[in-house]
Amino acid sequence: MASVKNLPKVDATLKGQLEGFSTDKLKHAETTEKKSLPSKEEFVKVKEEKQQHNNSIKDFSKEKLKHADTQEKLNLPTAEDVEAEKKLNAHLDAVSGFKTSQLKHAETKEEVVLPTKEDIEGEKKEQDLRKSVEGFDSTKLKNCETVVKNPLPTKEIIEQEKAAK
Repeated sequence: MASVKNLPKVDATLKGQLEGFSTDKLKHAETTEKKSLPSKEEFVKVKEEKQQHNNSIKDFSKEKLKHADTQEKLNLPTAEDVEAEKKLNAHLDAVSGFKTSQLKHAETKEEVVLPTKEDIEGEKKEQDLRKSVEGFDSTKLKNCETVVKNPLPTKEIIEQEKAAK
């Protein structure tokens, strides 16, 4: 039997919650049986069906079976498939058998293309424009009121147009 010293330690907060737990705080719940066990009659019926099935398997006669010839079909690759596989194998052999000692030494030459003066000036102008747009202080703008001018025709003008029609 395990001694108390060997048992795992319980956190003090959890221990306090467990000791202070009251069953009065629990809500009452009704339990309902969701799936009932089969009745004795159902159990016996299933057992009889299983026994009948097993008996029909035991009593089965092989003579009732018809003879069937099995045909094994072997799909051989076409000539194109064989040629493609030969080419692939030859390529793989050439790559795997390649000797790097046959390579010549090559010096790499790095060319650094610097931007032209026009490119640099164009980029500076673009950066200055971005800074001016980003740093724009909208508090320096003056307040203005928008006046909508939509002159409506007077009564005389309307009457003149009606008379002209």
